[in-house]
Parts: sequence; structure tokens; C-alpha cells
Amino acid sequence: MSNSKLAIAGVVVLGFTAFQAAAALSNTDRDFVQKAASGGMAEVELGQLAQNNATSQLIKEFGQRMVTDHGQANMELQRIAQNGNFTLPTRPDSKSEAIRRQLSGLQGSAFDTAYTQSMLSDHQEDIAEFQKEAQSGEDPALKAFAQKTLPVLQHHLQMAQAMHSAK
Repeated sequence: MSNSKLAIAGVVVLGFTAFQAAAALSNTDRDFVQKAASGGMAEVELGQLAQNNATSQLIKEFGQRMVTDHGQANMELQRIAQNGNFTLPTRPDSKSEAIRRQLSGLQGSAFDTAYTQSMLSDHQEDIAEFQKEAQSGEDPALKAFAQKTLPVLQHHLQMAQAMHSAK
């Protein structure tokens, strides 16, 4: 067999192996991975936006916390994906992108209000998704990731509630 045929065969085998690993994820795990990765990227982007557009120092600091915490979680999820041979989305989903577009057009107190409300609803949704994965996920690494990250998300929700109350 020629070198080019061997190379093609190797690519096919590697591609099939990656496909098998991705196919091995349950629907619940696959949905969780997509939402967690997309949401994590969005949190980092929105946190950066908060640092630039917010007037409240509390909201600017919260934005920095989102960049730090979700950035770390994103890197951990990426390592899990590499070890599990599955692919993560490369950008936030369309809902998150629409929120980013809306918030990027706001400044000052209008931004502060909209961002705080977004963080309240987003973290409530995130907590529900992470609880579901922590309780019923099938992939041990994803389940452990959800269990480890859940208290951080709960703390973020508490912080968002405090920001909302402080207005």
C-alpha cells in the first residue's frame, strides 16, 4: 500500500474513533456539553463587556469574576473534551449571541440593569442544567465537572441577586 493510501486510512480510522467517542456520549451528556461550552464562552464575552460598559463598580467586578471563573471552567471542559475525543462548539449559541448584541449597544445604567437581569436568568438556567448533569449524567468526567462547577454557579447567582437588590 502506498504512503498516501496509508495516510488516508489513518485519517479514516482516527475520524471514526472520534465519531465513536462522540457517539458514545448520551443525549443528556451531549446536550450538557453543548450548553455548558456555549454558555461558558458567552459568560466570558459578557463579563468583558460588563468591565467596559457598566457604571457600577460592583457590576464591573462581577464581570471580571465571570471572565475568571468561566474562563477556568471553559479550559477544564476543553480538557475533558480532548480526553473524551468529542468536539465543543467554537462560539456561543444564537440566543447568547443575541444577548451580547443587545448588551453591546447599551451603556451606563441601562447596561447595568440589562446585564444584571441577564445574569440572574442565565445563572438560574445554568444551575438547572448543571444539577441535571450532576445527578443523571452518564459520562463520569462530565458528571464530576458539573458537580465541581455547580457551587461556583450558585455563588454567581447569589452575587447577581445582590447586584439586583443593590439597584
